[in-house]
Amino acid sequence: MNLIEALLLGIVEGVTEFLPVSSTGHLTIAEGLLGLQVDDPGVTAFTAIIQVGAIIAMIIYFRSDIGRLAGAWFRGLLNDQARRAPDYRFAWYVILGSIPIGIVGFLAQGLISGPLRNLWVVVVALVGWSAVMWIAERVGKRDRPESSLNLADAVIIGLVQCFALIPGVSRSGATISAGLLRDLDRVAATRLAFFLAIPALVAAGAYEAIKEGTVISTGVGWLPTVLATGVSFVVAYASIAWLLRFVVKHSITVFIWYRLALAAVIAVLLGRGILSPM
Repeated sequence: MNLIEALLLGIVEGVTEFLPVSSTGHLTIAEGLLGLQVDDPGVTAFTAIIQVGAIIAMIIYFRSDIGRLAGAWFRGLLNDQARRAPDYRFAWYVILGSIPIGIVGFLAQGLISGPLRNLWVVVVALVGWSAVMWIAERVGKRDRPESSLNLADAVIIGLVQCFALIPGVSRSGATISAGLLRDLDRVAATRLAFFLAIPALVAAGAYEAIKEGTVISTGVGWLPTVLATGVSFVVAYASIAWLLRFVVKHSITVFIWYRLALAAVIAVLLGRGILSPM
């Protein structure tokens, strides 16, 4: 992989990581268009590692919230009175909601990095989860603020987040849709989606960096990987700020139309042999 390709992939990751359009799906498509073998272990590891740039951007963006939640959690472990604080409960919701995707991601890692890295899977997932997003917008009452979150919300949304392991679904698309179906307002659903992404993305990126360090060194290379990670950090920070402003006054329907249009284009390219599924 050359530095121009790494730069482009870093931009794709940063733009799409937190939008409900599937960053993994977009990276798979972009890698295919660049002529990279998307199921190659080095490319798969590269895709996971550059997500760390986006997650660092989110940690910095929400640093005051994260510091407040972490402080409330530690105080709650030591003090019964502190356990009554909403931030203590929210911190536990993030922790518990992150467990399902950690278990499923570990057990299904061979499937995720192999057969599911297929552009036909991306096409089907883009279309299929668009239907879920449409239903969530139509059915959800959107009358529950973040302060109303409970354990059932965290567990259910955490379980739904597992669908994001399928390229084309989208982590934020999965969690925001689940939040809307639980009647959360869009801002609360989106913020929870961000916080649930922190443990999952950090764990995935660190695991791939340790597990596939040699593969990166001998294949894609660490210089392109570091460059793409840095670019994804800068672009993702801007993407987070934009999305949080957007969902205050707009529905996620616009992303549904984009997903369907993208799926149609990819299906045509695959059907004509311009793109290879793997």
